[in-house]
Amino acid sequence: MVQTNYSTPPTDWSQETLIAAADEEIPTIDYFSLFSDDPDRRSTALDCLSTACEHYGFFNLVNHGIPDGVIGGALRGIADFFEQTTVEEKSKYKKGDPRARILWDVRCHAGENREHLKLLARPTFHCPPNPPSFREALREYERRFHEVKMGLARAMSLILGHEESYIEKAFDLESGLDVAAMNRYPPNFQSKGTLGLAEHTDPGFIISLIQDTDGGLQILTHQGQWIDVHIPPNAILIQLGDQLESHIHRVLVGDYRTRRISLGILHGPFVEQFVAPTSEFMDDAGSTAYRGMTYSDALQANGRYEIEVQSCIEQLRILPL
Repeated sequence: MVQTNYSTPPTDWSQETLIAAADEEIPTIDYFSLFSDDPDRRSTALDCLSTACEHYGFFNLVNHGIPDGVIGGALRGIADFFEQTTVEEKSKYKKGDPRARILWDVRCHAGENREHLKLLARPTFHCPPNPPSFREALREYERRFHEVKMGLARAMSLILGHEESYIEKAFDLESGLDVAAMNRYPPNFQSKGTLGLAEHTDPGFIISLIQDTDGGLQILTHQGQWIDVHIPPNAILIQLGDQLESHIHRVLVGDYRTRRISLGILHGPFVEQFVAPTSEFMDDAGSTAYRGMTYSDALQANGRYEIEVQSCIEQLRILPL
């Protein structure tokens, strides 16, 4: 876990403040350039990645090699699940069993307006059987992005000053827990507030996000300013997870008559991997702001199930930032 500082937002946002955001673009990273045979091109790309991770915690990934049809197919499959599956069928996946590998729910209140489905994507893949096209399209996208994830781990290891395999080994990523979180904002074309999802961080190594309509996501900068995030067509938004100390973000629903489908995959360490701040990123006194524990214990530290993949950064914190 890398220790940095980030701002904590106030809790008394007005309606105007919720909508207001700075006109600033997050960085765009060319994935292919991170592995270019041209040393200058590769060095420049790695420098851009370092800046994006340190100052934003988010970046748009382009030239990643995943075909547009695979991305579009996954999003259409998710839309088909939400729109074609009956409530009775979906309700089989409501929260109840702590060992569940699929979880569905719908929320419609002032702090959250969405229908969501979460499922275990790795190390084993679990998915509702219907509609069949949904399962196939999601599995294909997840399989292809896995290779991209491993490549990003190698690149991020280099910008941290380590060998390429550092993060892969530290998190045991090949056996890591990946959870796909799919959302429809707002649920059933109705909304009881501006927020689709309140400000939060996410656990894991990184979170990858695609969506079928631009807009809605905002991130909080180190300076305490919200930024509107815009994702170019067929780009993939990458967010640092809690294990690299992520930035706070939130989702706005805006015009509740406009449906938005998103797919975020939370890519985490192996559940039994012990994760703690490393000595390279501690101060001279060796003090640490976070306690170490297995990833499984971290996911359940706030009383949630593993499949819910909820942040427990406050439960892990030892020293105030």
